[in-house]
Formats: sequence, structure tokens, C-alpha cells
Amino acid sequence: MRKPRMILFDYGQTLVKEVGFESLEAEEAVLSRAIKNPYGVTAQEMIAFDRELNKEIGRFTKDTMDDYKLEVHNHPYQRFLYEYFGLEFKEDPYEIEQLFWDTAAPGVPTDGIKEVLNYLKENDIRVGVISNISFSGEALRRRLASVLPKYDFEFILASSEYVFRKPNKFLFQLALRKAGLQPNDVWYCGDNLNCDIFGASEAGIFPIWYTGANKTGGFDYLEDCEASHPDIPLCKVEDWYQFIDFLKETD
Repeated sequence: MRKPRMILFDYGQTLVKEVGFESLEAEEAVLSRAIKNPYGVTAQEMIAFDRELNKEIGRFTKDTMDDYKLEVHNHPYQRFLYEYFGLEFKEDPYEIEQLFWDTAAPGVPTDGIKEVLNYLKENDIRVGVISNISFSGEALRRRLASVLPKYDFEFILASSEYVFRKPNKFLFQLALRKAGLQPNDVWYCGDNLNCDIFGASEAGIFPIWYTGANKTGGFDYLEDCEASHPDIPLCKVEDWYQFIDFLKETD
């Protein structure tokens, strides 16, 4: 196997690790910026209504996520949510979105990812990002610039900006067109077997399954995935240092 000309990465738990999602603190932070709150809505009431809305569109529930193929952009979603309660802000939607995300789920680099990115830069291997995320592409760019400030990604594809979600092959095909490369020139790194590994493989891109993110949380994710593991070419690494070793072994 030869070295790739470009490696694409998933965002969450692959490039950046987020631990938990503190909805209550995030809604309280947003409400603290409201200049109008005519109904006196509380953070708890916001969360309850948010859950109702997500259930209506089939997001973020165990029973529906596998069938959730299209992405809802966060800006029209938050516009409905906030206007429903008559909330008004001095800040623009990007600032409110960033405040919510940074409060709910601050991120840190995954262990060893900086070393991977340094190796790729030193060896002139291009890098990009494809992420399933409802936050705006701008919010994702800001997050990556904040957590990994020394690294330039050639492009960042947020599903919120492009309708489709992984594992849909169209996102991967779009990335190939933006890169001007053929599938056999590109690898894709991600932690989710269905969205990342199946999706990349379906598009003809060699997948790297990063399993390090799935070893915490007290659940049998890896065992469940192994039980349904397809016979497709891939590289599975438990940490990013193993991935560097794998890259060094390629021609």
C-alpha cells in the first residue's frame, strides 16, 4: 500500500474529544444574553421543548439516529426555538451558537492527534475534515482553529452546510471533487463504524478506524461493532501513535 496524497478526518472524538454535553449550563448561558424574554422561559423549559422538537424530526434518539440521513442546520433550528419564546439577543446567531456549544461541550485535542498532523505536514500529505454536525460550518471552523490552532485544513465539510450526513457517499464524493483526487489517493479517519468506516469504504476511500475514543463510557460499543464487522479493507488503530507507525510502513 502506498502513502495517501490526502487524509480526511472526522471531527468529534477523532480530531477533538468532547466529554459530555451540559445542556442546562448552555441554555442558562444563552438566556443570560437575552435582552428580551417575555415569557420568562427557564433553561429547564428550553431543554424540555428542545427535546420535543428533536423527537419530532427524529434527531438524537437511539431508535432514529441510524435512519437520520439529512442534516438540519442549527441556525434555522435555533431561530425557531428562540423566536417561539420571544427571545431576542444583541449578538448575532453565530455568537449565540458558539456560546451554546462552547458551554455545553468544550473540546480538547485527542491524544496523539497533534503528532499525527505534524507527521502529515512534514510529509506533504494534505488534510481535510468531513463531520456530521448540526452546528454551522463557521462554528466548526472556529472550534478547530481554537483547539488545533497550528494546523490548516484544506477544507472543512460540515453536514449542516451540505444537507447529507455520513455514511451517505455524496459527502465523501464532494470531498474528492474539492480535493481533485481519486478515491485511491485518499484515506479517511473516524471513530464511528457506520458513519465513518462504512461510508468511506462505500465511496472507495480507504478507512482508518480509530477505536481509542470508544474505550470510555462504560458501554460495549467496540464489542457490538465487532459483531457486525464487515469484510472490508481497513486499518484499525487504538491510538494515533499506532497510526503513525502504519503510515511509516507504507511505501
